Amino acid sequence: MKFFLDTANIEEIKRVNDLGLCDGVTTNPSIIKKEGRDFEEVVKEICKLVDGPVSAEVTSYECEGMVEQARALSKWAENIVVKIPMTEEGLKAINILSKEKIKTNCTLIFSVSQGLMAMKAGATYISPFMGRIDDMGESGAKLVSELRDVIDIYGYDSQIIAASIRHIGHLEEAALAGAHIATIPGTLFEKLWSHPLTDAGIESFKKDWEAFENR
Repeated sequence: MKFFLDTANIEEIKRVNDLGLCDGVTTNPSIIKKEGRDFEEVVKEICKLVDGPVSAEVTSYECEGMVEQARALSKWAENIVVKIPMTEEGLKAINILSKEKIKTNCTLIFSVSQGLMAMKAGATYISPFMGRIDDMGESGAKLVSELRDVIDIYGYDSQIIAASIRHIGHLEEAALAGAHIATIPGTLFEKLWSHPLTDAGIESFKKDWEAFENR
């Protein structure tokens, strides 16, 4: 399973990348806005830091505008992936872009049928939003599992990016459900390698070693 960072914060990306845990980055207009910096400047800086895919989202909601923006974005760096919303216009844009070998991430997926449409249109990645699905009283993990079944049954090339990961349980569920990738907020990452029993074990070993040295 690959880990993407769902952030535009350069320091967060550097920290996780130095651990060898950052396989890519996803951004969106809301995330970029939080940083208070120029969109193009931030995305290009991220692309230099990270070897893997970096998703940058279009802001147009018409096919023609999406395609025009996607072509421009794809020229910023070789590892750019263009995020396209799951709409009829979005599917049309994905179909065009896939034929031009421009990688796409179809975002805001909440059902198997939506994921299937994105796969058939040629999306490189599809992003089901686990947290938001859970908010509706449904199971984000179940959707990820079903989307993986569709990919495996029919041999689609699209990869699943489990998005809207809000806690450790979401990540674990996504991994067990067969998501190829999980995109994780930078604030959640450090919780993934922490556990109170690990901390307690380290403290116990320290005390034992100190007692041994001072005997």
